[in-house]
Amino acid sequence: MSEDVLLETRGPVGLVTLNRPKALHALSLEMCRALHPQLDAWAVDPSVKAVVIRGAGGKAFCAGGDVRAVAGSLGRPDAEGGGPLSREFFLAEYALNHRIHHFPKPFIALVDGICMGGGLGLSVHGAFRAVTERLVLAMPETGIGLFPDVGGGWFLPRFPGETGTYLGLTGARCDAADAVWLGYATHRVESSRLEEVLDALVAADWRGPGHHVAAHVLAGFLAEPGTSALEARADAIARCFRGDRVEDILAALEREGSPWAEETRATLLRMSPTSLKVTLRQLREGRGQDYDTMARVEYRLSQALTARPDFREGIRAVLVDKDQKPRWNPATLADVTDAEVEACFAPRPGDELVLPARG
Repeated sequence: MSEDVLLETRGPVGLVTLNRPKALHALSLEMCRALHPQLDAWAVDPSVKAVVIRGAGGKAFCAGGDVRAVAGSLGRPDAEGGGPLSREFFLAEYALNHRIHHFPKPFIALVDGICMGGGLGLSVHGAFRAVTERLVLAMPETGIGLFPDVGGGWFLPRFPGETGTYLGLTGARCDAADAVWLGYATHRVESSRLEEVLDALVAADWRGPGHHVAAHVLAGFLAEPGTSALEARADAIARCFRGDRVEDILAALEREGSPWAEETRATLLRMSPTSLKVTLRQLREGRGQDYDTMARVEYRLSQALTARPDFREGIRAVLVDKDQKPRWNPATLADVTDAEVEACFAPRPGDELVLPARG
């Protein structure tokens, strides 16, 4: 059992506490492998009525998948107990997300502090997401040579208007008010009351329909979410991010001409050109696909993009040297060919994500 994820039962509630504070609870392969079988067990245990997941310490819920470990493993021998970490980690993470997405009981994420990348995979797929005033929500993968995965191709296109496109391409950060407006958050609560929320769920009368019981308990802790800056900008985002080519989005931002548009355009020009093109296609494709289909697509993308030089370079620039000056290859959008993008989406015979049927 990994000490980085604590698993316990409190009365009728299965409790998951992410416990890797120095890494902001970044999700590792070991954590995935510890959590998944416990969720399977709780799913069929009649004494467990709901599952709660939280991060210890109050600074972060989960800052994402441990992509630094994945990047550091490239070119090394197989991960313990399987294939290369770049394969085993994404297989385990996406299988865990799928387990949560199809979990048959109330799955309640108490999202306090930083929630990025893989943290959304641990939360957005559950039935309830209670966020606090300390929330910092983002999908920043295009800045490290990746793409918004963990189901991003499914949930980002379902955010209002083109906000999912904007968030997926730019990695822009959201607060609690934004999260409520987007539909990511189902409830806004005060961070100081999270223990009360947990205690109330443990003490609840679970004899009724589980999702109704959970919703009733959480409704008793509602706090005012505030005004969403993202909502106020939704029309401009829709104008600028509706294009099907990254070049068209950049041109629309240039025409928009506002300080926000100029800053957003500059942000996009700092991201990996390959990641931007792959991400935009992923998000457009995801509009018409179900979650399971997109999970399989995203596994292909994970393997294609971690094998490209931009991934290691992005990790170096953002997480290792922290100079924030990645040298992308190809260096410009014009240099990224349609064939290169197409290749990232191609089937991988013998190496596909196989998902179990879930009711």
